[in-house]
Amino acid sequence: MNDKEFSLRLAKLREKKGVSARDMSLSIGQNAGYINNIESGKAMPSLSGLYYICDYLGITPSEFFDTENADPASISEIVRDLKKLNAEQLASVAGIIKALAKS
Repeated sequence: MNDKEFSLRLAKLREKKGVSARDMSLSIGQNAGYINNIESGKAMPSLSGLYYICDYLGITPSEFFDTENADPASISEIVRDLKKLNAEQLASVAGIIKALAKS
């Protein structure tokens, strides 16, 4: 992932969460223009900054870089819930997912 792709990924995930760049910046303890600077390509976060960003978005760094996953926060929540199911319930859910994926 290059810098431009990183910036675009951050913008998409932030917008999906429905928060402004300014509010996100302030919420993670940065100056008001922090996220905007990253999204515009003027800056890149440090490694610890990336962790704060991911924590705020409710995702892991791995999920951030998984660009095939358009909604990593929702997928993570679903996986957490799936881990609570027994084998029979998982089989039922798997059948539903397969049917939905075909359509």
